[in-house]
Amino acid sequence: MAGIYFHIPFCKTRCAYCDFLSSTASDGHSEYVDALCRELQNRCDYLGNLPVETIYFGGGTPSQLPATAFEKIFAAVGTSVVTPSEAQQPFPSPEITLEANPDDLTDACLDSLCALPFNRLSIGIQSFDAAELRFLHRRHDAQAAVEAVERAQRYGFDNISIDLMYGLPHQTLATWQATLDQAIRLGVQHISAYHLIYEAGTRLHQWLKQGKIAPLDEETSLKMFEMLIDTLAEAGFRQYEISNFALPGRESRHNSAYWSGRHYLGIGAAAHSYNGISRQWNAAIPTAEYLNHAPEIEFLDETTVYNDFIITRLRTMRGINLNELTALCGEQQKNTCLQQAQRYLDSGRLTLTEDSHLRLTRAGIFISDGIMADLMR
Repeated sequence: MAGIYFHIPFCKTRCAYCDFLSSTASDGHSEYVDALCRELQNRCDYLGNLPVETIYFGGGTPSQLPATAFEKIFAAVGTSVVTPSEAQQPFPSPEITLEANPDDLTDACLDSLCALPFNRLSIGIQSFDAAELRFLHRRHDAQAAVEAVERAQRYGFDNISIDLMYGLPHQTLATWQATLDQAIRLGVQHISAYHLIYEAGTRLHQWLKQGKIAPLDEETSLKMFEMLIDTLAEAGFRQYEISNFALPGRESRHNSAYWSGRHYLGIGAAAHSYNGISRQWNAAIPTAEYLNHAPEIEFLDETTVYNDFIITRLRTMRGINLNELTALCGEQQKNTCLQQAQRYLDSGRLTLTEDSHLRLTRAGIFISDGIMADLMR
């Protein structure tokens, strides 16, 4: 099974924290969509004959595109790739996700989406606190975010994910708890929560360097992460990856494929692809011009394959399947991995299960980056 990712780099405005490839230009959308369709038709053999289980539209702000643009893209998908139903696979229909901003999810937008194959929404909310949303330069306010989710639910969307952000300057435990409580009250099926990162080139990074803002202290950030885990667990959400929580059976199939080593094809500017043999990525030009540049290609050697395996598997609550690691990299590399993991097993940051999975414990989650680095070659 495989996935397709479409990068839609258009935004009305640019958020203060965002370092993703995007453009606020109001023209060029039609030409860009035509480029997406041409690229898909030219590169569909990258996945071989693997059926496509998931399709994900990310950005940028994909909800900026009109319905006619999506109709054109889905028509190209239908003529270019194998779907699970055609291959008679366990999943009768692909998971098809659209990232959206709350202010785009009007009645007219949702009505048009219902006529398209989308069956999952990922809504970028970040916070339900007015001051925090203004700080992040989000276009919506808290009430608009609530209304967007409720409106989508009325239109029949029953697989909704929302993005939240913590670790903001001046954010408090109380405002973070209030955001989590509001998210739970909305009855969404999936929540992704990320700690703020000051990415180079963003306005937040510039403000940080200028001394206009200061990072939240580490102790409060850790308390927020603990609050996130505990609050969502009490509400029935399972933490299936470090930053992702879902009600039972509502995990993101597309993102889970990244963490389990499945193949995917990235279509669009700066989009990445992986097929087990190579990793490819497109030129970071947020217009149809990206297609005039050949993708960069990295062929995967044994070290890269091993390191990718460690990073992706250990991020999940399933952890590293040592039998799978042995089959992929050999018995000696599996033994080396266990030797490097021993001090974390002794300290309770990792655990080794009876079915030969090496997993992060709750204590290990808080230092997961360091553990991954120590297990890598």
